[in-house]
This record gives sequence, C-alpha cells and structure tokens, in this order.
Amino acid sequence: MVIPPPGPPQWQVSWPKLRAAWPWIEALHACPQDPQWHAEGDVGIHTEMVLCALVELPSYRALPPQQRWIVWLAALLHDVAKPRVTRTDPDGRITSRGHSSAGAIQARGLLWRLGVPFEVREAVCALIRHHQVPFFLIDRDGARGRAIRLSQVLRCDHLALVALSDAQGRHAVDKQRLIDNVELFNLLCEEHGVSSRPWPFASDHARVLCGLDSARDPLAPALPEPSFTVTVMSGLPASGKDTWLRTHEPDLPQVCLDDLRVALGVAPGGNQGRVIQAAKEQARIYLRAQTPFAWNATNLSARRRASILGLCHDYGARVRIVCTEASPGELEARNGSRADPVPRRVIQRMIQGWEVPTPLEAHERVVVVS
Repeated sequence: MVIPPPGPPQWQVSWPKLRAAWPWIEALHACPQDPQWHAEGDVGIHTEMVLCALVELPSYRALPPQQRWIVWLAALLHDVAKPRVTRTDPDGRITSRGHSSAGAIQARGLLWRLGVPFEVREAVCALIRHHQVPFFLIDRDGARGRAIRLSQVLRCDHLALVALSDAQGRHAVDKQRLIDNVELFNLLCEEHGVSSRPWPFASDHARVLCGLDSARDPLAPALPEPSFTVTVMSGLPASGKDTWLRTHEPDLPQVCLDDLRVALGVAPGGNQGRVIQAAKEQARIYLRAQTPFAWNATNLSARRRASILGLCHDYGARVRIVCTEASPGELEARNGSRADPVPRRVIQRMIQGWEVPTPLEAHERVVVVS
C-alpha cells in the first residue's frame, strides 16, 4: 500500500496513519542518532519532522502531482537504512555510514514489491542515494562536474527539496550551514542549467566518459567514437534476459554466466570468482576482434558492472545495457517453472544488492518491464 502524499488544501502529514501502513517505520523509532547532528531524537522523529518541513515548502506544493509523489517518497524513505547500518563507536559517537546507498537499495526492493512504476521508483531511489550531496558539494573540488553528473540520474531541484527538508527537520549545531549549502547547491545547478534537466552532453560517448572519470571536463571532446557494440544484460533471475536476447538479438554471440556455471560446476549461490574470470577471458576474445556480443548475466551490482564496462571501454566498445524486470509474482512463477530454479534465498540476497544501471554507465540504456 502506497499512501499518497498530502495535498491541498490542508497539506497535513498524518504520521500515525503512515506508521500503521508501513511496518518498517517502527524500526526508525528504535534507531538512535547522534545528538550533535540530531538532537530531536530517533530516526522516526526526524523523518516525521522532515515530512512536515517538506509540505510547507512552496516549491514542493507547486510541483505536479507525480513529481510531488516522487519527492515525498524520497523524503519518507531517505533514512530507511539507518536501522541496518547505525553503529555506536568506541568513543560513544553514533554513526550511520553508508545509509544513503544502502537506503536506495532497500527502497528499491520495497517499492518494487509494491508495484511502483519503474520511472517513479528509480527517481525516488536516486534521490535517496544522493540526498546528502547538497550538504557538502559546494565545499568540494569539482562541484560543477558532480552537479552535471547528478543531472543525468535525477532532478537536481528535486534533490534540493529533499535535502532542504532534511536539514530543516532536525535540531543540529550546524543546521543553518546545511540550509545555506542547499541554497548554494541550487544556485550552482541553476548557473549551469541542470536544475530541472540533464546536462546536454555533446554525445553519448562524452556522457559515458564523464561517468567513468569523475575528474573529466564535461566539455572535453570524446574521441574516438566506439566502433562496435557490446550488449550487457542486467536483471534478476527469470526477469526476461534470455527472452530479450532470443527476440531482439538471436544471432549475437553470448558470454553467458549460467552456461559457464554449468560447465565449471559452480552453483548459483556459490563462489562466482572462477565463473567471472572465465567470462572475462571469453569476452576478451570478442573484444580483441571487435566482434559485437552480449554479456548475459544478472549484473545487479554497480561495482560488478564497472569491471565489465571498464573492460569494454578499454577495447573501444560502445555499450548498450538492457535492464529487464518482472513483477515479484511473475518472477517467482517463471523461476519456479525452470528446470533448475534459482533458490529463493539466493534471489532475496540479490535483491539486497540490486542497483539499476544509470545513464552514466552506458551509451544506451534499454528498460524492459514485463
């Protein structure tokens, strides 16, 4: 159940109703925070304050309904992973390192199970993943380039709304500094024309090179252009990867990790090191010959994909990523009908590390939701 965000004329946040609808909110109220940065109390108290601050912002109220829904969900879920990652250091300080990236993954699984549309879900997850960036970006080197890269994966004005409400919805020693930095982030994005739209790279290749190299100037020429294409599949087991290849690229050679697992006698939940190494050796044969091929595997982790995409880039390949998805029920039915289904515990573990590819990772991204 997804409760719609508050709307006119009351714009009232009903936290008791949200707590009743979302069981995970109870974990927020059981999660402490460092009083230096969150003197208001636990994560649940903070999240309620964030939502109340958000609905008071005129720029939030002016958004079209779907955009309000995206920003609202991002604010609601921005600290969803804190109960999992919060630790108390030996000196007594409470920390929650990594909660932004972990929160994006947790929110993805939650919203996928609720049937939230792909574009809405991924917009929410991107905002969660980067929700702290406006607090510090203006103080860092390369702020312009980081803002430009952010614009490829989210709306920077939406990110500023989430960050501003996050700053306002707390009692902290540096609260005003955070608010000021969010405003400076807004001005930076407006100055470079990326507040509400992505930076217009000269080519897909220029965009990908900026994704690969955070220090690269977005205006730098991107030559030479790739001369052949590698198709990289990405999706949970039984989400439709094989079907897409049979339908759209039936003659394309494949580096198929499922086939390599069988050949090497490695179970889906076992150590995949030998399988990955064998796949890379097979891929290098195609890459050296500049032969188009498909890398057919789940490729759910951004870190795992980075290794593959870097290899393709080293050989001058253009990369097309095909993201396949199915609903939880459809996925379970398809997997169950396989001759050798992937164990449910393995799929659940994969969902806990599921990162959907972004436009910065490939020259072309194809999304197939069945």
